[in-house]
Amino acid sequence: MNRDLLSLKPLSLTDFNDVIALGNRVHGEGYLDNKSLKKMLERSVYNDLNCSYVLYDTSVTPKKLVGFRLTYAPNSWPLDKWCTPSHWPVEANLVAYFKCNTIHPDYQGKGLGGLLLKESVATLKQMGAKAGLSHIWMQSPGNASYKYFTKAGGQLIKTHPRRWHNDATIPDYICIICGKDCHCDATEMMLEFT
Repeated sequence: MNRDLLSLKPLSLTDFNDVIALGNRVHGEGYLDNKSLKKMLERSVYNDLNCSYVLYDTSVTPKKLVGFRLTYAPNSWPLDKWCTPSHWPVEANLVAYFKCNTIHPDYQGKGLGGLLLKESVATLKQMGAKAGLSHIWMQSPGNASYKYFTKAGGQLIKTHPRRWHNDATIPDYICIICGKDCHCDATEMMLEFT
């Protein structure tokens, strides 16, 4: 794969259809929709900076979305029962949130997730963030999510059993592992920025 033929840019409204299609393909039907993605984009922007990115393969016509990273700026996302700020090495107001990293199955294992993460981190540093938190999907195929985030420097905070079970923020979600009644675990992990 020639990385010169890849186009990396901040997420915009024009990317929504591609992002929703890829997100639902990889994570399960109902994972993303226009309403939820619009809210995610709003949480990504701070001081005219956008920390969510999309990656397209421009060697094919039409260009093909091969990955995206959805990230929330610091102070733009709510702490919920799945967050344990008392265990964080950084003050909560300096923590961004890594919502989702998704790579098309045909492009996985090529370092593209790391490329998207690196770009988000660079923008988050400009926003004043000192770290990013994520809830890692522990049942991802081959446990790829945990391996990827650990390799990037993520540190384990806490594991939350059945994180997405009856999650009101994704009422139509159908997990690709469990179906409608998701029992997947999430590991709360933090990546400190250097």
